[in-house]
Amino acid sequence: MPARIVTLIIGTLLVLVRLLCTSKADLALEVLALRQQLAVLKRKRPRPRLHASDRLFWATLKDHFVAWAKALIIVTPDTVVRWHREAFRKHWARKSARPPGRPEIAKDVRNLIRKMAAANPTWGPARVHGELQKLGIEVAERTVARHMPKKPRPAPFQTWRTFIKNHLSQLVAVDFFTVPTVSFKVLFAFIVLSLDRRKVIHFNVTANPTAQWTAQQIVEAFPGETVPKYLMRDRDGVYGDCFVRRVAGMDIKEVKSAPRSPWQNPYVERLIGSIRRDCLDHVIVLNGWHLRRILRSYFDYYHGSRTHLSLNKDSPVPRALHPPDMGQVVELPQVGGLHHRYERRAAA
Repeated sequence: MPARIVTLIIGTLLVLVRLLCTSKADLALEVLALRQQLAVLKRKRPRPRLHASDRLFWATLKDHFVAWAKALIIVTPDTVVRWHREAFRKHWARKSARPPGRPEIAKDVRNLIRKMAAANPTWGPARVHGELQKLGIEVAERTVARHMPKKPRPAPFQTWRTFIKNHLSQLVAVDFFTVPTVSFKVLFAFIVLSLDRRKVIHFNVTANPTAQWTAQQIVEAFPGETVPKYLMRDRDGVYGDCFVRRVAGMDIKEVKSAPRSPWQNPYVERLIGSIRRDCLDHVIVLNGWHLRRILRSYFDYYHGSRTHLSLNKDSPVPRALHPPDMGQVVELPQVGGLHHRYERRAAA
């Protein structure tokens, strides 16, 4: 006969001897304790294993049964005391525990972040954060990035190479970029960018750029006394003698970048990249008239709605702040639905 069964039988006999001198309440508790241990021993395992419920049973019985140690056979009383202390420690650890990390942002803000990211696939966390600031929603940019859907990101932009920052208000940059049409022709778009507020002062489109045509664009860009002091450009052959004479006649000093060094004219290069990523990469251009219309629509969005890192996440034409008490957030499509502007408006 196994030793644990013999031990159980002896323990049962001892209980019978104490029946006459034990109160009914203690007797009932002792019977309950013996039955619980019998259930443990009857488990079909080479060695009985105590579950969490077994430990909880003895830790609770210890506080309500004075003679609990005499009825205990399968473990020592010190083990039960240790279980009780562990249960006490875990109980108060759960009650005093605080949720880790910072408090979660509101659900409607999380949904708005995901909605903006879905409606504007080319936007990054900085752009979404700028829109939220304009809606009066105070949230960290890292929090916005954490709640945006994960997607592959393009290679990081090249570092901007600044010219003399003290001259930004008197400095403009010009450049050409090419756009293919549906009939496989190539159009040339010319832009004049003011570096002070990153504002496109003038643009035009042609299929045959010449020095005379480019010089005329400078005249149209700066009528009257709005002439800047410096003009940054590359060394493309389209800026011929006619262009140089016209610029010098307007008392504008040219600042030329080194050959094959677009990083020396970073502002306009960054603008051209934004035009392609935000607009032209998603449309098919039909002809020059169509390209002018597309660029005009994009520059309206670029000036009045698009937030810029260099402008402290404001647009070239400053946008008003809409606090939460102004109403619900509404979505305004721009550039044919490629981008959106978010404002608050009171419900009708």
